[in-house]
Amino acid sequence: MRTEPSPGNLPAREHLPAGNAGTPVLDVVIPVYNEEKDLRPCVLRLHEHLSRTFPYAFRITVADNASTDTTPLVAARLAAELPEVRSFRLEQKGRGRALRTVWSASDAPVLAYMDVDLSTDLNALLPLVAPLISGHSDLAIGSRLARSSRVVRGAKREFISRTYNLILRGSLQARFSDAQCGFKAIRRDVAQVLLPLVEDTGWFFDTEMLVLAERAGLRIHEVPVDWVDDPDSTVHIVKTATDDLKGVWRVGRALATGSLALDRLARPFGDDPRDREISGVPKGLARQLVGFCVVGALSTLFYLVLYSGFRTFSGSQIANALALLVSAVANTAANRRLTFGVRGKGGAVRHQAQGLVVFGIGLALTSGSLAALNAATTEPAHATELAVLIVANLAATVLRFLLFRAWVFPDRHDTSPSTVVAPHTPAAPTMPPTVPAGPASPVHATAPQFPYGRSTQSLYGTANAPHDHQTWGDATMQMQPVRPNDHDPRDAR
Repeated sequence: MRTEPSPGNLPAREHLPAGNAGTPVLDVVIPVYNEEKDLRPCVLRLHEHLSRTFPYAFRITVADNASTDTTPLVAARLAAELPEVRSFRLEQKGRGRALRTVWSASDAPVLAYMDVDLSTDLNALLPLVAPLISGHSDLAIGSRLARSSRVVRGAKREFISRTYNLILRGSLQARFSDAQCGFKAIRRDVAQVLLPLVEDTGWFFDTEMLVLAERAGLRIHEVPVDWVDDPDSTVHIVKTATDDLKGVWRVGRALATGSLALDRLARPFGDDPRDREISGVPKGLARQLVGFCVVGALSTLFYLVLYSGFRTFSGSQIANALALLVSAVANTAANRRLTFGVRGKGGAVRHQAQGLVVFGIGLALTSGSLAALNAATTEPAHATELAVLIVANLAATVLRFLLFRAWVFPDRHDTSPSTVVAPHTPAAPTMPPTVPAGPASPVHATAPQFPYGRSTQSLYGTANAPHDHQTWGDATMQMQPVRPNDHDPRDAR
């Protein structure tokens, strides 16, 4: 897929090495709102599990979004007790807002989140983040709908979850199986480019993130999970479902109109084998041929249907011209996007104008074929007309591909050597506003109002600032063996 260079292009994935002392590889965010009862046991259980089984340095961040009970005090006490725990407070509600704020400012190369009720078995956490650490995938999600998942929940929530995912598959062509499971992870370099494109600040946040990531060609890894429904969940199902459907409509409309700047994620893999030079084959020719043939076959069927319809009330020449005109506009638009990978509205009018010139050549070929047929036979049968038009269209199709490739959508060769943009290096971070230190004093900060695509303040002060400029190499961590029989008796199976 060919796109214009963009400052948001992602570098090639690499195996993440262990960070220096004090720099976590994984930052697990727990978004909470009025969870004074469940927060402490959740954090203690998660901390114990990570300390025992996770081979990298980690951090747990409690993201309190505008709680009105003692949740901030509980989070502050946990941060004072455990060096791997941080607390952060936003003065506005919204799970998506909390995740975007903390993820955007985190210095950890792998970012994750989970719900405070810990409905998902923690044994799936390492399999969730391992593909991101290894560089194999860009995002990872827990799936309750995979064949090997073991799920305990009521029929009502089961029906809602499966219906919602069917809606996503039917309306947004989503291929991931479970958008709503509160158990996800993303690489930081991917998040820094993807999150500015996500508008939702509530429960639809992760669905929108996944849809955009999938449309941009990012690799999403799914992990089957064991999941037990929380009967005391405070989620308002009707309101959440309504907001989700509004989000589906908004994203679907944006994708249909091309208003989403997904070209910021152009060539997201950096080392995509499909971009390698093959001796004797021009770059991209194989993929373009396949795409052009598919579009051409569909366009031919569309043209024949149009011709048959126009032929019922007009002569053959007029029906042919009208059918060609309509199908040519659709063909140019489809080839522009699907075959030659040109996104956005820039140059669309020029491309359609050039496409009409190609249409004129095709019209001359097919009209000439019809004229020759009418000269040879006074009243040719309709089937004969269609056969002649098919042959003429095949000839026009070959010429159309050559003109599209060489003239309408030519490859752009830069005179200067191409470069891969290095991972994001934030500006010097500053400490968020805090209240006087004390074991029971939470960290307070209003949700930062930052323009999308720019650096955000670090939530964790200046101590870790030098590591934000670290370039990941090929070194890997010498992991300590984990006993396979280790098991947390408190983990619900």
